[in-house]
Amino acid sequence: MTERTYAHPRWGRLRSLRDRGLRSGRALALRSVREALVSLAGLIGRPVSNQAGDEVGRVVDVVVNFSPDTELEPYPPATGLIIRVGRRRSWVPASQIAHVAHGEVRLASARVDLREFEPRDGEMQLAASVLDHQLIDVDGRRVIRAADLVLAQLRGELRLVGVDVSTTSLLRRLGPARLRVRPTPERVIDWAAIQPLADADRIGGVRLRTSGRALSALRPGELADLLEELGRSERQHLLDTLDPEAAADAVEEMHDDDVHRLLRDAPPETAAELLAQMEPDEAVDALRDMTAAERARLLDAMPTDVSARLARLLGYDEDRAGGVMTSTLVQCAEHDTVAQVTERLRDLAAHAVDLSAIVVVDPQGRLLDDVTVLELLLADRDRRLSELIGPPWPVTVSPDTPVSEVAVALIANRSASILVVDEDGRPLGRILADDIVDALVSDKTRFQLFRHAPA
Repeated sequence: MTERTYAHPRWGRLRSLRDRGLRSGRALALRSVREALVSLAGLIGRPVSNQAGDEVGRVVDVVVNFSPDTELEPYPPATGLIIRVGRRRSWVPASQIAHVAHGEVRLASARVDLREFEPRDGEMQLAASVLDHQLIDVDGRRVIRAADLVLAQLRGELRLVGVDVSTTSLLRRLGPARLRVRPTPERVIDWAAIQPLADADRIGGVRLRTSGRALSALRPGELADLLEELGRSERQHLLDTLDPEAAADAVEEMHDDDVHRLLRDAPPETAAELLAQMEPDEAVDALRDMTAAERARLLDAMPTDVSARLARLLGYDEDRAGGVMTSTLVQCAEHDTVAQVTERLRDLAAHAVDLSAIVVVDPQGRLLDDVTVLELLLADRDRRLSELIGPPWPVTVSPDTPVSEVAVALIANRSASILVVDEDGRPLGRILADDIVDALVSDKTRFQLFRHAPA
């Protein structure tokens, strides 16, 4: 088969992927790889021999490179072994390794320069920092724990190609060494589907590669599931891996108790950034569950305009309209055209859930009408908003209106939302139907009904 190379503007040329399975990005699709899997657990404690067959030490760990320059390679290459020689932990670089098989390591030379092991940026010890730790199986949308890790020769290098999650492998590690040698191939998950999680200290300050393709495909509710299952350090790493908007969307889907725990465990600046990215009503709900001291600390860490808006919303009772409204509003003037408003909405796509309509106000900021997004979509782009103003008129309530009365008004008027206005008729916020559900239905019931509703 003719070998091809593929150019990439940043990372240069890569060797071709040799068959259909590997071209699809999955090494375990190759029979040659599946039949030559090497168990990490089976290697630990096994003898390392030199070219003459003499034992020079025993395997302590396998070190792989997770640094960002391997982003195009889903299978991190092994950079060497840590072996125990007497009482010393010595380093054997990959260039000195001739053969690695089931429970067997042979070096390329009879004389080996064994140096003390010193970790470099981007390197991680698999047994110490990945084995038995939590990982994310992105394809399966679940948190897993590595019972074993498997390696294989791939494109001329020993690489990490999968993780074994079977109970059998875990039990095998507790038994005699001879039983640890072989992995359980049918329970091995391809490493291309794995998002590793580790704090910077375990990888020399280098951020682990992100499975952007995979993580970006997960819905906020699925990411919320993962965040709730992860331990404290792994959860923080996943948050750091996600872009701020995706992280905030996921936190909004979490159970209230888990949100409180996440924000409490996170560094104040991280928690404040998350809250600032969340929809205002969701952020306020999270802040209400905190002590006054915790709220003050997080509000102080936010941009002044954000903290002022949230503090204003916190001033309303949570069983009143002001306490459940979102302050995310698009306010436009009568003379604005449909085209101008559409451009503004495009910039606010991240808030699409809360933007069912746009508010039209007079020069003094008083409410004139609430024009739905559908009306804008059907209108000519050159029309001015003044031409769209007319019945049915928007339903409004004051910020002190009880939530129960807001619910009645929504039902009676068959409205998708209700505007909250001050005593002078200036819009303060909007209440959507789901905001009323959140306020009236128990947290447990709401969590079960809506978190995993179809997209």
